[in-house]
Amino acid sequence: MDAQFAIAGRDFVISVTDKGVMNSILKMKKNQDKTCQLSSHTFMSVSGEPGDTSNFSEYIQGNVKLYSVRNSQDLSPSETANFIRGELADALRSRSPSHVNLLVAGYDRGSGEAALYWIDYLSAMAKVPFAAHGYCGYFLYAVMDREYTQDISLDGAKALVKKCFEVLKTRFVIDFSDYTIKVVDRDGTRELRQDEL
Repeated sequence: MDAQFAIAGRDFVISVTDKGVMNSILKMKKNQDKTCQLSSHTFMSVSGEPGDTSNFSEYIQGNVKLYSVRNSQDLSPSETANFIRGELADALRSRSPSHVNLLVAGYDRGSGEAALYWIDYLSAMAKVPFAAHGYCGYFLYAVMDREYTQDISLDGAKALVKKCFEVLKTRFVIDFSDYTIKVVDRDGTRELRQDEL
């Protein structure tokens, strides 16, 4: 029961994940950060089985860091997403597949553009302007599709995130009380509070 969505503009990506960890009818934790910083300008948010999400995100984080140390440069968001997709595809064909869904957000300092990649547990990947994973997608895709424009500003994206929160509060049976909200742009990654929207 994860809520995970993101919106990409020309030079930023804003990502939202809930902080709850649930199993069936039990809420086991309510302050889990489900994002993983991969470089100064790239991060991913992860949803799925709790054990798989932590193991897979630590594995990816370690390998991306190893690449940057060996080569004295960071992977671009596109390269990072393709690496993650390849690792998921390899795991899918092994005896221990990872049941994780990811949103990879980043800002490419070379091109000056932001990118958002949607990756599911079957290693399907797409570069998208907005995305969602989990049950919240049933409600939020309609809102994001109606309100999103290609030249959306950061303030416009924040207003859209607030509308998404309102839809989830009104229509979704589960009350997600707290969210991790992160923005990546040319200045790097930063976390926002809900009252900053």
